[in-house]
Amino acid sequence: MESQLQQDLWKVAQGPWESGVLPSAENLARARASLPTALQDTGSSLESVQRHILDDIVPAFNGGSISANYYGFVTGGTTPAALFADNVVSAYDQNVQVHLPNHSIVTDVEYNALGLLLDLFRLDRSAWHNGTFTTGATGSNILGLACGREFVLQKAAQRKGIETQSVGEYGLFEVLNALGLSGVQVLSTLPHSSLVKAAGILGIGRSNVHNICQAGDPLRFDLERLEKELARTDKVNIVAISCGEVNTGRFATSGEDLRQIRQLCDQYGAWMHADGAFGIFGRVLDDRPEFATVKKGSEGIDLVDSITGDGHKLLNVPYDCGFFFSRHPEVASQVFQNANAAYLTAGSSNGPSIPSPLNIGLENSRRFRALPVYASLLSYGKSGYQEMLERQIGLARKIYDWVFDHPSYTALPKTSSKAELLDQTFMSVLFRANDEALNRNLAQKINDSSRMFVSGTSWDGAPACRIAISNWRVDVERDFALVSEVLAKVAQA
Repeated sequence: MESQLQQDLWKVAQGPWESGVLPSAENLARARASLPTALQDTGSSLESVQRHILDDIVPAFNGGSISANYYGFVTGGTTPAALFADNVVSAYDQNVQVHLPNHSIVTDVEYNALGLLLDLFRLDRSAWHNGTFTTGATGSNILGLACGREFVLQKAAQRKGIETQSVGEYGLFEVLNALGLSGVQVLSTLPHSSLVKAAGILGIGRSNVHNICQAGDPLRFDLERLEKELARTDKVNIVAISCGEVNTGRFATSGEDLRQIRQLCDQYGAWMHADGAFGIFGRVLDDRPEFATVKKGSEGIDLVDSITGDGHKLLNVPYDCGFFFSRHPEVASQVFQNANAAYLTAGSSNGPSIPSPLNIGLENSRRFRALPVYASLLSYGKSGYQEMLERQIGLARKIYDWVFDHPSYTALPKTSSKAELLDQTFMSVLFRANDEALNRNLAQKINDSSRMFVSGTSWDGAPACRIAISNWRVDVERDFALVSEVLAKVAQA
């Protein structure tokens, strides 16, 4: 039974998703009705539990990772290699916490996987091989802002000639009070909601995340305003770079912008963090002219102090997986170290200096989420991920080209130049319907087809839709035919 069950699941996970991208109302109702109202005294057989899950629960899942036409929330799929490795992770249930080289290989594999990621993103291992795996971009943004908070307050203490104090040790209120400061600011342009959430969690405050953008471009930094904020003597600052804005997929900076911002951060003692959840993958592309604008948007990311990345997006490994890198390894240990826990100390090793993950990240206990990353990187290599991303960009540009010319739709951000729009397209398509009544319910109308799924969003104060292309199964011609057919039918109706 178990062997056949595993074969059935493997077949479904690897093959094309034949069902609708969203579950039917009937399947959702049946699944909810099948849920027990109370825990019974006597358990059920393994076979009956398996049948309940497969027959009642699974039909009410969406096709988020299985379908190439699920375009919501920048949800990638799971490559075959990652799926295999994830099953191994579940079977052996390794807890990645302390680097004990005589106990398990897991921390070595994780450290190696982080190095392979740096190779994929063309980042220098000698500077960047300091990081950890997280649950996703939200967890990584928490790490980035927490390290930034520690760093900028230490810099403020140095400037004031005061003994350096750690927020991790004494607390935010006490350190701010000792330094005569009123708070920490996060300065960004169109920051992702997870960055704002991280500020709330860390005591920085959501209201202290400020959009320092140019009047005519909500993505680009106004460097004059930025320097004015950095120069304040009552606040310390973290500058957060949107390396891939969530609605448009566009980049907030180029290499030259980052060099100027880096100079300002160094001058005023600010921390520079890049939210590269999916934008960092622009560094995978080669130097062909059609990708020059995308590559330029991810240029200079090596100048920042910390980087957020998301594995369950364009890396196409299963939920949950994010990664975090920093050029300042000592800062993470100051924030996240386990105090007074001698039994958690790492053992000695003749290999590389590998920190115990529990001393540089949020969790003391966590899943071996590095193994699917390791397996998928080995399976695809640099060229495999480059080809995958090229297909995703190709589909996005083909859809944008069609939307731009369609009389019922407007491509966003608005522009009179199709060539410019396509040149800046990464892997997202943002658009709205010209008919206001249709536009209010556009995402719902598209999703009602159950052939594809899009996210509803807003742009310039009005509803809009976003198609986010991130699944490894993308086929440009096949998927374009489906998307254009659905959008045409919605417009006609």
